[in-house]
Amino acid sequence: MDFIKDNEVTDTLKKSGFKIIQDRKRFCFGIDAVILADYAEVRHNDRVYDLGTGTGIIPLLLAGQKRDIHITALEIQADSADMAARTVSMNGLESVIDVVCGDIKATADIFPKAQADVVTCNPPYMIFQHGKQNPSDCKAIARHEVLCTLDDVVRSAAYLLKPKGRFYMIHRPFRLAEIFGSLSANGLEPKRMRLVQPFVDKEPNMVLLEARKGANSRITVEKPLVVYKNPGEYTDEIKSIYEIC
Repeated sequence: MDFIKDNEVTDTLKKSGFKIIQDRKRFCFGIDAVILADYAEVRHNDRVYDLGTGTGIIPLLLAGQKRDIHITALEIQADSADMAARTVSMNGLESVIDVVCGDIKATADIFPKAQADVVTCNPPYMIFQHGKQNPSDCKAIARHEVLCTLDDVVRSAAYLLKPKGRFYMIHRPFRLAEIFGSLSANGLEPKRMRLVQPFVDKEPNMVLLEARKGANSRITVEKPLVVYKNPGEYTDEIKSIYEIC
């Protein structure tokens, strides 16, 4: 079977050897997906949902960690969902990962309630401003809240999670007040937070979060994750994350 279409390439993940199909002209996965998959605590036999999966990088990384989990990957863009589905087939992971083409806002119409042990999401970070982005452009959809908002993501995660289920998300620190408000409004309690800094002397530009459904109020703020030791040179911790991904 020919899994690769014109203009597509494959990248190979180091530890698992899994291959992912990507189109360089579209939105390719970046370091945020890699560190989110590393941050997420996924246990044996967990049922995982990845919201806005793109071409399926987070499910692929999680499947490389544990093969006895089941992951449902939801993606609204048909082309991206098709690439993710072909990636799953190419790696023989049909029994581990299901790809569903659908809208995060319609989660309650697509899936039964309270089925997930874990929900992951690498959502659009930026609020969509009319006239500044092309609402049909796949890169704009990945980066800006064109087709879903932060509240849509959090509401969907809360719907899917079992009691005490875990939600993992990466976002921008400047939206933390809004993020905490949305989590609280949807019955999700922040439990862990780790800021991500490009350099040790630079302010954070990403934040990793774990929230739990119906948990008690207490959050642990972990030491920052620093990405670069020098320009173009990853820190040892980032190198180790890439080595096991």
